[in-house]
Amino acid sequence: MELQERFEELQAEGLGVAAISYDTEEVLAAFAESRGVTDVPLLSDDDSEVIRAFGIFNHVAEEGLGPNAEDPQVKADVLRFVAVFGALPIAVGTPFPGTFVVDREGRVTARFFEEFYRERNTAANIMLKLGTPISGVAGSSGETAHLEISASQSDPAIGVGSRFHLTLDITPRHGMHVYAPGADEAGYRVVGLTLDVPSFLRLLPTDYPESEIYYFEPLDERVAVYQEPFRLVREVVVEGDQESSAQLAEIDALTLTGRLDYQACDDRVCYDPASVPLSWTLTVSPLDRRRALASSQ
Repeated sequence: MELQERFEELQAEGLGVAAISYDTEEVLAAFAESRGVTDVPLLSDDDSEVIRAFGIFNHVAEEGLGPNAEDPQVKADVLRFVAVFGALPIAVGTPFPGTFVVDREGRVTARFFEEFYRERNTAANIMLKLGTPISGVAGSSGETAHLEISASQSDPAIGVGSRFHLTLDITPRHGMHVYAPGADEAGYRVVGLTLDVPSFLRLLPTDYPESEIYYFEPLDERVAVYQEPFRLVREVVVEGDQESSAQLAEIDALTLTGRLDYQACDDRVCYDPASVPLSWTLTVSPLDRRRALASSQ
């Protein structure tokens, strides 16, 4: 359970953690013992009172057992929100899974929910989105005549439905700049991370930081660039469909390969476009069918 593994880091950020499930106390106790959960409180909401109070009661399970169970739209909703494998489990009372961040006065300050019930943000991924990233796992690093590059990943392991991120920390050498989004309109190559991924991974768009405008006086040209150290983040989703689950079940580890493409210039010369090979290695965790379904601070 990732929250257990990240518990001390989250505490260091001033966060408390609790996981809430519709499971009984006996089921949660057995889960905690089998998974070695010793720090994270697992709270039983077996009458779904809290789940309803937060407005996240999963009504689809009831519809899937009701008089309209054969309706095509109900069937589609069941596959998306209850049981992707088609056989409806005894799941009435569950929430739509997600994470709430709550302040000391009990006010919700952020929330993270997915459209597909098998997808989950990792704790590291949520902390990055909150602007207070916790430690990642170092990957490959290297340097060129123009840049220093360090790769990392939010999590050492992935599983069905994981949402995690890959990160590149890039430092242009003195006097160098690389091009940011928008510079392509002037014919320059924008720095970018390209990944080769298997079919069970879905890539989200690269998250670019704010750039600055560079004025090149000889051409009276203004373009968006990075001259100071900056970070590129690429979020990745492990698909949760049956085919993807079957593929993941066959492997214990995964190496992702990719490259950083860029064009660097100084105040006199624009150098040829270049590419730097990169890699990240992740272990694959077996599907945890007893994940806690909602967590809060």
